[in-house]
Amino acid sequence: MSYVSRPVRKKDAMALVTGKPVYTDDLAPKDCLIVKVLRSPHANAWIEEIKTGTARQVNGIAAVYTYKDVPKKRFTLAGQTYPELSPYDHYILDRRLRFVGDAVAIVAGETEEAVDKALKRIKVKYQVDQPVLDMHKAKDADILVHPEEDWEAKIPVGADNKRNLCASGLEESGDVDKILGECKYTVDRTYHTKANQQAMMETFRTYCYMDHFGRLNVVSSTQIPFHVRRILGNALDIPSSKVRVIKPRIGGGFGAKQTSVCEIYPAFVTWMTGRPSKIIYSRYESQICASPRHEMEIRVRAGADENGIVRAIDVYTLSNAGAYGEHSPTTVGLSGHKSIALYRHTEAYRFAYDVVYTNVQAAGAYRGYGATQGIYAVESAVNELAEIMGMDPVKIRELNMPLQGEPLPAYGDCDTAESCTMDQCMERAKEMMNWDEKYPCKDLGNGKVRGVGVAMAMQGSSIAGIDVGGADMKLNEDGSYTLGLGCADMGTGCDTILAQMAADCMETSIDNIVVFGVDTDISPYDSGSYASATTYTTGMAVVQSCQELRGKICALGAKILQADPEEVNFDGEFVFTDEEHKVSLKDIAIQGTCGNSQELQVTRTYSSPVSPPPFMVGMAEVEVDKKTGSTKVIDYVAVVDCGTPINPNLVRVQTEGGIAQGIGMALYEDIQYNEKGAVRNNSFMQYKIPSRLDIGDIRVEIRGSYEPTGPFGAKSVGELVIDTPCPAIAAAVYNATGVRVRELPITPEKIAMGILQKESEK
Repeated sequence: MSYVSRPVRKKDAMALVTGKPVYTDDLAPKDCLIVKVLRSPHANAWIEEIKTGTARQVNGIAAVYTYKDVPKKRFTLAGQTYPELSPYDHYILDRRLRFVGDAVAIVAGETEEAVDKALKRIKVKYQVDQPVLDMHKAKDADILVHPEEDWEAKIPVGADNKRNLCASGLEESGDVDKILGECKYTVDRTYHTKANQQAMMETFRTYCYMDHFGRLNVVSSTQIPFHVRRILGNALDIPSSKVRVIKPRIGGGFGAKQTSVCEIYPAFVTWMTGRPSKIIYSRYESQICASPRHEMEIRVRAGADENGIVRAIDVYTLSNAGAYGEHSPTTVGLSGHKSIALYRHTEAYRFAYDVVYTNVQAAGAYRGYGATQGIYAVESAVNELAEIMGMDPVKIRELNMPLQGEPLPAYGDCDTAESCTMDQCMERAKEMMNWDEKYPCKDLGNGKVRGVGVAMAMQGSSIAGIDVGGADMKLNEDGSYTLGLGCADMGTGCDTILAQMAADCMETSIDNIVVFGVDTDISPYDSGSYASATTYTTGMAVVQSCQELRGKICALGAKILQADPEEVNFDGEFVFTDEEHKVSLKDIAIQGTCGNSQELQVTRTYSSPVSPPPFMVGMAEVEVDKKTGSTKVIDYVAVVDCGTPINPNLVRVQTEGGIAQGIGMALYEDIQYNEKGAVRNNSFMQYKIPSRLDIGDIRVEIRGSYEPTGPFGAKSVGELVIDTPCPAIAAAVYNATGVRVRELPITPEKIAMGILQKESEK
């Protein structure tokens, strides 16, 4: 192979580093109406009266809309395959306001100054009610976040809006309580992860215009173009055929843009006025009314026998949906399915969960999608179990980890691990970290101690039986190819990876592959870029479309050569029967445009019945100042099994980026609310994300396997890589200080207070 498993430079690299206009706001017309949203100052309120007259009189204002002007039709903003599992609980604008930052009114004007002035002139009289801000008090509370009668759950997921339940469920196998009772060693611990912002560089943004056919065209920084089309059709109460969505380059998403956070506002303005419009979220808006990670509290009970075999795991997850239910019924499932399955000997398991509505900003998708929270809890519980047993935490994992051909309990989409090098990942990580010498800690003699911690993780590759990847491969008359895709490259390099596959399939130069980005009018349907689906699912669509196109090229070449199609071969440049009888690809391409009834273009879609998991081991070394609790990550070692790495450079930077985000979740990031439900850290001045100075040395290696159901043997890597830092760092901090912090983030205050408490108990 010429390109697969090679570190090919990203196709858009030069355009990005030279500042070419490739992003949404770069491309927006200069005459766009500026759209902004008036936000609620209250967490739970009704609009008693809203006056917009003086706002409409501001010079340059084109429109002001309130709840009185929008369709009364519920929808969800979650970008998921239809029929959506998330409840239909939104209006474009609602009289009922459910969190600080909820939309009150939409203003559109010629200039930003005019819009800002008009926003200040809107007068609203609110009936303010008591909010429910604590997820522990939400279930069956007297205060209902969604009391409305037209609330609807399309799929039975245990939701009940009259109980503040967005989802609820129970899955079990075997007698958990009986097995736990038989185990020599058990733990029963509760872990708490906070909500985190994706903090992508490019905030939410969209521009819209009407074309000459009277159709709504939406250009948006989104991971889910085809889902946006459906969502806007539902919200505007128009056929989705009247909506066209185009995705330019995306300046980061990490799951945030799997929710249609902002598209509805300019879409409604353009649909109503006929004029182009755009909305650009400020960083403030992206902090207070976006789509952050779900806060979760997870209780884990686990038991092992005298030999260190984990026999039973019981997980209960309480998840905070926030004010709306985007992704809430689905993220919670991964907290159990991806964590329990890490322990192959499990004889019995129970996974129960409740997802509750509260009056804070709605949570959504964020890299790891619930698995991050669940793996933190289960891996931390196993670290505590190993301590009780007096066993090295590496050893307990070696005894219980997934192995190739062995079972994956509770995973659901695959009964066994058909491709797995977790044992090799652990062995190599141990060598890289010099684990035996450093575990558990080393006192530096100056009040600082270094500790090490370990965790393992698994994720998935698409959503089995649901996600669809699409690819269109066309031979052009000059012998080049156009690869049309429906997935969204959000900086991950999927356009490049899929072009690498196509180039090897067609035995041509990657420069001969022109990749066409997403336009819902002409691109093949694709679920979108989420659930670690693109390389695996869309990659198979690319491979299959190329295989079929090769057959068509051979058939036309054989016709030109007056040969039987079975007699010819294709080497990427010529179709031939032997050295003397051949026809060039360019001649075939030209012939394909003249007197030919066989199209040299193939569109294929692919959906996998399985979701083969990638695997990873992470080890952290941290340095803690025992006087202040200040913690630094000194070294982080990651060894990854993503099947065949299509582009090792991109696998490496994906892993490094995910680990950096995981370090942020472990040590710094925490969306905080005041007593009235307003976000305290509403800018990067207050919301701390790790810089290059905070992440230490990140070292990545790949221990590939071969996944028989994946393209060229590939699996996913994008989400997996954020899953190990939280439990590994928590364990390293404990090994350094003896302080077990079970609520993220692990701040200096928590460590210092824990050390003081330990000293006072002596």
